[in-house]
Amino acid sequence: MATAKKAPAKKAPAKKAAPAKKVAAKKAAPAKKVAAKKAAPAKKVAAKKAAPAKKVAAKKAPAKKRTPNAAFMKALTLSPALAAVVGDKPLPRTEIVSKLWTYIKSKGLQDKVNKRMINADEKLRAVFGKAQVSMFEMAGLIGKHVK
Repeated sequence: MATAKKAPAKKAPAKKAAPAKKVAAKKAAPAKKVAAKKAAPAKKVAAKKAAPAKKVAAKKAPAKKRTPNAAFMKALTLSPALAAVVGDKPLPRTEIVSKLWTYIKSKGLQDKVNKRMINADEKLRAVFGKAQVSMFEMAGLIGKHVK
């Protein structure tokens, strides 16, 4: 039994020494934490500034290509007055407007001061019904000359 008593006696001093080491480690740890806390905010600020750049760099999926509406691509018959300007073949509304702009640019009929206004010549006066027309008004006036 004497051997059994010696074993616990050896363990007891070891247990007392361990808490002393832990206490010393705890006292040293707060000093390290304070130093770490002071350095941490600087790193967080740098990380916050870098975060928006990452969001901008992210790419979106490519958008689907739009298909034109069939109603816009339908060929329309032209009145004789409009056919004199853009041609006599049936055309979709988009092509009619495009050819009208080609005619206006080639003849220099766009107003020099106010580019939104179109000064009509003899052929366009028959289509528009007046001497000067706004480019926004033009599409509405074309509607009267197509079927």
